Amino acid sequence: MKNFDINEDPHRRFNPLINEWVLVSPHRAKRPWQGQNETIATEALPKYDPTCYLCPGNVRANGMNNPKYESSFVFENDFAAMKQDEIIFEEDIKHTFFKAKPEQGISRVVCFSPRHDLTLPEMEVDGIENIIRTWQKEYTDLGNIKYINHVQIFENKGSVMGCSNPHPHGQIWAQSSLPTQVEKTQNSLKSYFDKNNRTLLEDYLQAELKSGERIVIENDHFVALVPFWAIWPYETMILSKRAFGKITDFTSEETTAFAKILKQLTIKYDNLFSTSFPYSSGIHQAPTDGLKHPEWHFHMHFYPPLLRSATVKKFMVGYEMMGESQRDITPEKSAEILRQQSDVHYKSL
Repeated sequence: MKNFDINEDPHRRFNPLINEWVLVSPHRAKRPWQGQNETIATEALPKYDPTCYLCPGNVRANGMNNPKYESSFVFENDFAAMKQDEIIFEEDIKHTFFKAKPEQGISRVVCFSPRHDLTLPEMEVDGIENIIRTWQKEYTDLGNIKYINHVQIFENKGSVMGCSNPHPHGQIWAQSSLPTQVEKTQNSLKSYFDKNNRTLLEDYLQAELKSGERIVIENDHFVALVPFWAIWPYETMILSKRAFGKITDFTSEETTAFAKILKQLTIKYDNLFSTSFPYSSGIHQAPTDGLKHPEWHFHMHFYPPLLRSATVKKFMVGYEMMGESQRDITPEKSAEILRQQSDVHYKSL
């Protein structure tokens, strides 16, 4: 028998946001890698690409022309995941195993700027602030539509994350139902708030600040950290210090602080392996169902797939599909590695 060492011994960690566990196997980080290596694009992108569907003034795949926009640009997704059509539907309660129902929604694309080559870490802070104001407007406009109960703002960066166009952009999917992950989070947040009259993430953040082990960046209004229960190797979460539920609750100072921490975090990601770091990121905030949601606490997730280098990614296979999520490098170690990265982008050094 030996004493438990959280940095060396296999163990499970609980995620209170979605009421699930993750298996951590730190000893496996020492194994040699002879698996797949990803091809990383090293070609410098032009400021403007005449063949790009998202660049200003160009023709999109549906034949429509983009305006010659000068900041962020939003349009309805030409290949939307959801439709706005109202569909007559009567649920057949006789079906036990073959349940289905229509989902009504709207999908939009947000081009971050006219620049084809400018990702978030290389943008100026005021440019990122403009994106945040665009997100705020879209959250309000879409959330005010009667049948829209949830607005999901997200970005898939990099071809390894399935991004079909290199022009920096994000997406917004607004729909009538709460998505599965959001519904799990909603239930956990409400249960905690009903018991404690404080948000779960408010108390969690205080515990993380006290520990300091997993903090990556901190400013006056936001904290970027590696969650205790992180699944992806360099997964992070940005949390507001003040407890509020949605992006439209930002003060002007919080808008600037959020833009700054977005830039700093994504710079650290790029610097980690000296590459344009791929990830999926998304904002979690209160539903738009017209109800009060004091249980919600604004936060943003970053899920990057890279594990050991710019060419080696983490795969969710085998045990992760059949059992539960699993990681090798500990959250504490990945936070330390990210924290040590420069705040100056590697291309500027």
